[in-house]
Amino acid sequence: MAKKKTLFECQHCGFTSAKWMGKCPNCGAWDSLVELSEQQQEVLKQTSKATTGKAKAQSISEIEQTEVQRFSSDDVELDMVLGGGVVPGSLTLIGGSPGVGKSTLLLKIGANIANGGRDTLYVTGEESEGQVKLRANRLDANAKQLYLLSEIKLEQVLAELAHRDYECLIVDSIQTLYSEAVTSAPGSVTQVRQITFELMRIAKERRIAIFIIGHITKEGSIAGPRVLEHMVDTVLYFEGDSSQELRILRGFKNRFGPTSEIGVFEMRNEGLVSAKDIGSRFFNKERAQSGSALTVVMEGSRPLILEVQALVSDSHASNPKRQATGFDNNRLGMLLALLERKLELPLNSYDVFINIAGGIKISETAADLAVLAAIISSFRDRPVSKETVFIGEVSLVGDVREVFQLDSRLRELAMHGITKALVAKKPQQNQGVKCYPVDEVTKLIEWM
Repeated sequence: MAKKKTLFECQHCGFTSAKWMGKCPNCGAWDSLVELSEQQQEVLKQTSKATTGKAKAQSISEIEQTEVQRFSSDDVELDMVLGGGVVPGSLTLIGGSPGVGKSTLLLKIGANIANGGRDTLYVTGEESEGQVKLRANRLDANAKQLYLLSEIKLEQVLAELAHRDYECLIVDSIQTLYSEAVTSAPGSVTQVRQITFELMRIAKERRIAIFIIGHITKEGSIAGPRVLEHMVDTVLYFEGDSSQELRILRGFKNRFGPTSEIGVFEMRNEGLVSAKDIGSRFFNKERAQSGSALTVVMEGSRPLILEVQALVSDSHASNPKRQATGFDNNRLGMLLALLERKLELPLNSYDVFINIAGGIKISETAADLAVLAAIISSFRDRPVSKETVFIGEVSLVGDVREVFQLDSRLRELAMHGITKALVAKKPQQNQGVKCYPVDEVTKLIEWM
C-alpha cells in the first residue's frame, strides 16, 4: 500500500513543506501551516505549471511589435494612472483600506464603460443586489449594459461570462470568491491563487478587461499570497483617510504604462469624482505663519504645490522627539543633524515635528530645502512669505543641489500667482517666477 503523501502550506505566503512546523521559515508567521488534502495537492500541482505545452523560441529581432490597444474609462484620473486607458485582456488589482472608496469607484467606472457601449459584469460577493442598487442610484450608475451578479462561486461567474460577450469584469472582492475544485475556505492562499489563475486565463483568452478588489492587511499590503500581485498586470493602491475628502490612487505595478502617475479623487455625495483644480488643495496662501513653507514636488508628470509644516518646541525628555507625517523620518534626522552642525542651531534639546498638509507622502528630495525653512521659521518664530517657494535637495555636506523638471515646477508656481522661488541654480528660461540661487544651507539663513 502506497504511503500517503502529506503536504503543508503556509496561509500567509504560500510556502509548502512536507512536515508541519510551528513557524514558517519563509515569512516567519507562527501556526500558519495547514495540511492540504489530496485534491488540494493536485490543484496546487496544476496551478504551479505556468505552461501546458512546448513553446518554440523565436529571435527577438524577428518578432513584430504590437501596439497596445486601449479604451477610455471616461474618468481622466483613472486613465492617467493606467497609462492612457483600459487595456483589453488586462488584469488590474485595486487595494485600499476599508471605506476608502474602492467599490464606489469601480461601480461608477463600470457604468461609464457600459455607457460607452461595452457589456460590463459587476460581481459582488460582499453585498446583496439591493445594496448595490442603492449605491448605483446614488452614483447615477444605472447603465443598461451594466449587469449585476451577486455570487461567490467561481464556476457560476465563469458560466455567466459564457452567456454574453462581456468586455469588462469587476470582482468585489477576490477574497470572497471560492472554487469548488478547492476545498479550503474562501480567502485562503490556495483559493486566491486558483481563482486568480482562472481569471487571468479568461482575461487573456477572451480579451476581457478585469478589475479585482483586494482586501489589505494591517500593514497596508494586499491580503493573501504575494503571488497575487505577481500574476496581475496592474496593481493600484488607494491612499487617504476615509474621513478626508481627497483620495489618491497610486500605481505600484503596470505592465502597460508608467507607475509614477497618481490619480486624485474627491469624495462627494454622488461618489468619487475626479478632483478639479487640485493645484490649490494642498497649500494655503491666505496668511503667513511661522513654521510653514511651500515647495513643489513631481508626482509623475504632475507638479503639486505642497505646504510643509514644522513645530519646534522645548523638550522635557532626555531624548527629544523627531516625528514626521508624509516625510521620511530618517531624512528628517539627517537634516536636523545638518542644521546643528552647519548653522549651530541647538535642536538637540527641542522636539521637532514635521507634517505635509493634505495627506500627501513625499518620496523625492526636492522638499529638503522647504523642510529646513519650515524648521528654522518655527525655531525663530518668524513667518515665511507665502509668495516664496523652496525647491532643492540638501546634501550631507550642506550643498543645495538641483532637482529635475524645474521648468515644470516653476510654470505651476506662475499659474497660482507665486512670484519667488529659492532654487539651487537659476533656470535658463524665464518662467515668470523670480529665482534666487541658494547653493549652500548657510545662505538660507541669510535670505530668511
